[in-house]
Amino acid sequence: MSLHWLKVAAVGSVAAIALASAAYAQTVRVTVAEYSSKTGPYFEKAATAFEAANPGTDIQIEVVPWDVLQQKLTTDISGGANADLAIIGTRWLIDYVSQGVAAPLDGYITDEFKGRFIDTFLSPSVMDGKTYGLPIAASARAMYYNKSLFEQAGIAEPPATWEDLKAAAAKIKAIGGDVYGYGMQGKEIETDVYFYYAFWSYGGNLIDADGTSGLDTDAAYKAAELYKSLIDEGLTEPGVTSLNREDVQNLFKQGRVGMMVTAPFLSSQIKEEAPDLQYGVTAIPAGPDGARGTYGVTDSIIMFENSQNKDTAWKFLDYIFTTPLRAEFTGGEGFLPVNKEVAASPAFADNADLKAFTALLPDARFAPVIPGWEEIAAVTSSALQKIYLGEGEIKATLDAAAAEIDGIIAANK
Repeated sequence: MSLHWLKVAAVGSVAAIALASAAYAQTVRVTVAEYSSKTGPYFEKAATAFEAANPGTDIQIEVVPWDVLQQKLTTDISGGANADLAIIGTRWLIDYVSQGVAAPLDGYITDEFKGRFIDTFLSPSVMDGKTYGLPIAASARAMYYNKSLFEQAGIAEPPATWEDLKAAAAKIKAIGGDVYGYGMQGKEIETDVYFYYAFWSYGGNLIDADGTSGLDTDAAYKAAELYKSLIDEGLTEPGVTSLNREDVQNLFKQGRVGMMVTAPFLSSQIKEEAPDLQYGVTAIPAGPDGARGTYGVTDSIIMFENSQNKDTAWKFLDYIFTTPLRAEFTGGEGFLPVNKEVAASPAFADNADLKAFTALLPDARFAPVIPGWEEIAAVTSSALQKIYLGEGEIKATLDAAAAEIDGIIAANK
């Protein structure tokens, strides 16, 4: 073999390696939370369109069910195998920031780009003056009610207070048959949140002013007493602790639940899966002093600090936050708009169901931005399940949970 051939081969190999490296540098992996059957196709469509507009890029989408997303990300991060971008629950972000996992985006964000967002939904991703995520999805909670069951039960108006709700649930139960007054979840994601609606209405705070848990307060005891009485009097569906949010939503879509509290996306599901269902959307019931609170939720998409492809990853982020792509995702999944332009469009501004949710935003409460929140939420859910099953007295169980939460808070300071 000649020296000349070796030189050419070497040059060719270097060139091939360079080309391969360049191609690799344009690859962006994205871990996506699965909201519905539409989530994956939307992101694949966005990836294909982006690749066509940016030759040489390769956007790889991995769709992960919500119930395993946090564990999947934790495993990937600990093994250094995480994607470049990922959707997360915004409440997880403080832990990612404290661990140096999430990359600040301020070097990419312009005033014009930032101005696209509704601040209520962007601000939870801003920590210590730096923006670590962008709101990919947002929602609040309101109460859905079955108009047909209300008519059969002789209920003229949706309940304004929890006392009214309990009375309405009793009337629906009296109809007989396979219907339930109030749909209540007690399993998996948001079991704690379902309790907060009444807890906030009675004046409670998740974290009191002194930095300790609010579960050992009269507001928590009264809210738990209310929910336990609904269960014990047969005003909810049976087996509350074995049903998650989707299970209860399915009962509502089947016309078997008179009332339930959940997110805007149920409206979209009803239109597609149960178009003949007669329903309304109203405010979450108020407490005895008129207080009420809805749960405000944002999910963020973040860039990981160890990404080797930050510029291309940012370019894809910018792409998916433009309209009409943004409007397509928001409308398809049944979320509240996080983008001002989308919110102003007729499809959203004239949507009666969404108006009921946006009217509640001034009363929206978000999960506290403190380290260890997911662990705290799990402790709360466990205590509530114990109460619902009759395995623990209300005050003693909540006091024990509060003490455990205080320990978590202290350990994370």
